[in-house]
Amino acid sequence: MVLDFRLPGTLASEMSGRLQFAMDLAIAAGNATLPFFRSSAVQVERKRDKSPVTAADKSAEQIARGMIGDRYRDDAILGEEFGVVEGQSEFEWIIDPIDGTKSFISGVPLYSTLIGMTYRGEPTIGVIYIPVLGELVIAAKGLGAWYGMAPLPGDPKYGIDPGPIVLQRCQVSSQPKLEDGLLVTSQIDNFGVRQAESAYKNLEKLAYVTRTWGDGYGYLLVATGRAEVMVDPIVNPWDVAAVAPVIQEAGGTFSTWNGKYDIRVPHCLGSNGLVHEQVLAELRPFA
Repeated sequence: MVLDFRLPGTLASEMSGRLQFAMDLAIAAGNATLPFFRSSAVQVERKRDKSPVTAADKSAEQIARGMIGDRYRDDAILGEEFGVVEGQSEFEWIIDPIDGTKSFISGVPLYSTLIGMTYRGEPTIGVIYIPVLGELVIAAKGLGAWYGMAPLPGDPKYGIDPGPIVLQRCQVSSQPKLEDGLLVTSQIDNFGVRQAESAYKNLEKLAYVTRTWGDGYGYLLVATGRAEVMVDPIVNPWDVAAVAPVIQEAGGTFSTWNGKYDIRVPHCLGSNGLVHEQVLAELRPFA
């Protein structure tokens, strides 16, 4: 089933149509991964850094690049799989076609497609799309964060065409203490790369519950109020360019481990804002 996500009418024309285009871009690229998901025909390659890549990653990114080239040929592009295209404008599109390729190749539906756009280097638009689960969140600077999801079992529309899914405002949780909150992360052993195993263990002890529902999905959980904090010890710009504005516009806080707002630093966390300093106290020594 192809889901039809719709921005509220007041937002569709914002930013000269770039907000609508960003959502269309994420959906097109994300949906392109679905025929490959849980397919025995998918071949896994290893990149120089030993991370996995598949034909699904490459195909989705090529679709996104083609759409940008057709619509905004003067804009720069940075993608995980095919690098940089220099632009002539002050806009840059940052693409992660499959954020969570390890989940994807394992048949786990928690991978995402991430589309970020910067203006003069500042994160301005972000989209997190979970193709298999049918969840999407989009945000733009000054315009809030907006969320939509496919019908769940029990909903009268479940299993049939639900019609247009109009996005609704979303916001982070109001939980003030990590002791009563949910901590998510992508892969626990990545903390070892920063010799930050003790920080993870301390955060795990502090949190009410900890889960490895990571990658873009973890940030979506924070933005929609279902988790209090998502922590990543290792990131690239394509991992965070989309999630930074999503977290901020949902009312939360996005930062590096030393508390700065910067998508070019290789570590980060996103939270509801209320537990942010509590988490930073454990992470700062390892930034």
